[in-house]
Amino acid sequence: MSLDDLPGELILWILIVSELLVFAAGITAMMATQLTDPQGFSAARAMLDGRMAALNTVVLVTSGLLAARAERAAGAGDRRGARVALMGAALGGLAFLSIKAAEYARDLAAGAGMDSHPFFTFYFLLTGFHAAHVIAGVAVLALVAIRARPDAVQAGAMFWHMVDLVWVLILPPIYLLG
Repeated sequence: MSLDDLPGELILWILIVSELLVFAAGITAMMATQLTDPQGFSAARAMLDGRMAALNTVVLVTSGLLAARAERAAGAGDRRGARVALMGAALGGLAFLSIKAAEYARDLAAGAGMDSHPFFTFYFLLTGFHAAHVIAGVAVLALVAIRARPDAVQAGAMFWHMVDLVWVLILPPIYLLG
């Protein structure tokens, strides 16, 4: 396989890989810091509401499915179908952000702030940086939906799938481990 065999443009792959590396570095730093206080990390993690994380996972994965459907529709020349699927994916992103905002409000009300424990520093940094990517992704999906050209839809879907993947990568160390 050569670089010419990859779907999409090389620069988009460079962006995706670089973003994944940034999140991997954050997760690695979190896991290394957890080694210094496993009980504290476990107690802090127990304060989170895993049901909200599970709901957000379902919302984001469903949104990713819609982005894939948009890509397929655009490739088949169905611009209307691509637009509908892209807007559905973008609405999924907005739903994710609404759930995350409610989760943050709950966490802050329970006394979990960025400076309350190192776990929460990583929690807010990683999930907040991910939320920023969700916001960017929603904007990309909405802009791509305007013309729904196959190459643009593919690029938007690729970015959105990276957002999905990052969530799947940060979910275990934040909500499930320890």
